[in-house]
Amino acid sequence: MFALPEPRGPQAGLSGQPHPVKTERHDPVRMEHHTNTGVRAVRTYEERPHGLFVARDFDRHPRVRHWQAHLLPDLDLVVCRYDFHGPREHDYYIDVAQVSREDGLWAVRDLYLDVVVHDGLGAEILDTDELLAARAGDLIGEADLHRAVTVAHRTLSGLAHASYRLDDWLGAQGLRLDWCMPAGTGVAGPLVEC
Repeated sequence: MFALPEPRGPQAGLSGQPHPVKTERHDPVRMEHHTNTGVRAVRTYEERPHGLFVARDFDRHPRVRHWQAHLLPDLDLVVCRYDFHGPREHDYYIDVAQVSREDGLWAVRDLYLDVVVHDGLGAEILDTDELLAARAGDLIGEADLHRAVTVAHRTLSGLAHASYRLDDWLGAQGLRLDWCMPAGTGVAGPLVEC
């Protein structure tokens, strides 16, 4: 039987050190993902009716070998799938974020909260401590705090009503997310190679 990880509440791991909002940029023309740790080459960018799909390798990462995500501006979410070197830690990792597009560039402004999904089993909100520390440190305003909490709880509630099945929750909203199979995984299935 699969066991969910211990819940992380507002005080779990609270460092007292707030950090600024993380902002990332996606450049589909140059095939570059600009993060707070540098610029990464991207294998796949595809604009979709609901937003942007991205897939890239993680070089020399101790746990993750590949990442793919759907940027969903209408939902204020980035839905991620990670392929791990070892056992799968979760099925989906959802970032609460403001997503925008201007002049062909996509920007993601992370609003701290995340929802981790074990498909069909459960989900939980993470990083409430980071959000509260950022607000206490005046790194985000009251409007951003309310937006983050509203989006995270709307997402968790929607997943709960769909028995924690991401595809069912998004399907009820008219969204269908396609994923790819990273080259060399040896995983059989309907996914296309990234």
